[in-house]
Amino acid sequence: MCAGCGAAVTARMTLKSVKRPAIIVNATGCMEVASTIYPYTAWSVPWVHSLFENASAIASGIEAYLKSKEGGKVNEDIIVFGGDGGTFDIGLQALSGALERKHDFVYVCYDNEAYMNTGVQRSSATPEGAWTTTTPVKEHSVGKTGLKKDLVGIALAHHVDYVATACTAYWNDFVTKIQKATEVEGPALIHALAPCPLGWRFKTEQTIQMGRMAVQTRYFPLYEVEKGKYKMNVNPHQESLDNFLRMQGRFKHLFQPENVAQLNLLKSQIEQRWLALQDLCQGKHPTWS
Repeated sequence: MCAGCGAAVTARMTLKSVKRPAIIVNATGCMEVASTIYPYTAWSVPWVHSLFENASAIASGIEAYLKSKEGGKVNEDIIVFGGDGGTFDIGLQALSGALERKHDFVYVCYDNEAYMNTGVQRSSATPEGAWTTTTPVKEHSVGKTGLKKDLVGIALAHHVDYVATACTAYWNDFVTKIQKATEVEGPALIHALAPCPLGWRFKTEQTIQMGRMAVQTRYFPLYEVEKGKYKMNVNPHQESLDNFLRMQGRFKHLFQPENVAQLNLLKSQIEQRWLALQDLCQGKHPTWS
């Protein structure tokens, strides 16, 4: 993996958190390419490489087979790893089907907010204003436009019992959520932020710091939804959002005078999402402007 890879830390901490034997299904992406170069593998547990689009379908088949062999129960933790490209975009159809059918597995999306494996192209998880190779910054382009897709909301639309956001910078919260997810009967989804030095353009030793700042600036709130009830897990001290964005080369153009409107739009989206989550945690219907 690249030095400072947030996805690698996410995978390692996930497997340290599980209590039962694990079976891993890994969608094509950074984690698959770097961890298993045929015929070698870095995994010491059963591991299946899938295409971008069908990881959840493979996990569904594994779960159905185990149930047929184990008296209707699954005695292993089936865990799917997919990046934002393989989850928010290419793999969403299979994920939706598996969630609707209530297959018993945990889906962990390691979200580095672009297609990093293939050269930093934008995905539907890429935030407003971010530079990518397919949303370049030039005369008539100021980076990616449009809101980031709401993966948690999509999962909850399938009436999933447990959905949560997580980040390895908060290891205790991360471990607790993985263990909760594995204990659920049926599907559970963890949306894990995985800062990427290559695509976000920050120093490799700053990965954990970037994750912590993402939470503390409200850029990536840590919360969970158990049977429809929202709970905020970390109340941020609200560090400077400007400082967080300035540390990332993908946002440096937003601090040019001509791009102030785009910067303010990104800030507004972050604030609106935070206020909506506050409403949801208080049992209110969120308001959007």
